[in-house]
Amino acid sequence: MTDAMTLDSYLAAGGVLTNPTNVPPRYRAELMKLMATFVDSELAGAAGFADIINQGPGIKERIAAAKIVLEKTDHADRVLKIMGEFGADTERYATHHPWTSRLDRNDDMGATRSAHDMRLAVFNYPISDWTDAVIMNLLMSRAVAEQLAEFSTVSYQPLAEAFRQIAPTEAHHGDLALEGAVKLAENGQTEQMQRAVDYWWPRVAVSFGGDDPRRFEFLRSLGLRHNSNNALQKRWAQAAGAVLNGLGLKPPA
Repeated sequence: MTDAMTLDSYLAAGGVLTNPTNVPPRYRAELMKLMATFVDSELAGAAGFADIINQGPGIKERIAAAKIVLEKTDHADRVLKIMGEFGADTERYATHHPWTSRLDRNDDMGATRSAHDMRLAVFNYPISDWTDAVIMNLLMSRAVAEQLAEFSTVSYQPLAEAFRQIAPTEAHHGDLALEGAVKLAENGQTEQMQRAVDYWWPRVAVSFGGDDPRRFEFLRSLGLRHNSNNALQKRWAQAAGAVLNGLGLKPPA
């Protein structure tokens, strides 16, 4: 950044920041919000899968679920450490939220967040059984792929690097979900799988959030967003729909 260039213009021109020093308050606030949403979603997601491990139909499936729990918790820890550099109380953070709390399965909270934490709304819904867990993971892993591709280009370089390191492991969670879904389909569970798709599809779709053009332009000027929520949601719908089609399933009308 040249002496004549303001920090705002530097970020708007694609510049990156590398440490918390001299980070503007509004940039810090938005960065913390982004990180909190990711950390809370990973911890809540891990808690949900932890409850379902022993419903796996075999040892291999239980190992896969346990691996997802471990890795999601590790991903949360990586980003939480960056939050700690901005002053977050990392020791208290992971324990004071009710990560296992869930709504009633038929409640409809749309895209709103829980009063307890910043997890995406989808992680407030309970997983009912193994098939339900596989389908939820199948759909959500595709959403995470789109979100991480976006967040891997944020202007805070340490966070962008963390997301780039996390992305391949999260993608593997999707591979594990597809492997489990194929096995379920082969065992004649297509009807139950379709019911799970009908339940989780709209809840995953809404996790992208709506679009506020003025807010999007603001975030883009900070280098914290490049693609709109609607664009990410459309990419997810196309990718997830193709996966479902290969399993003989379809998105709800």
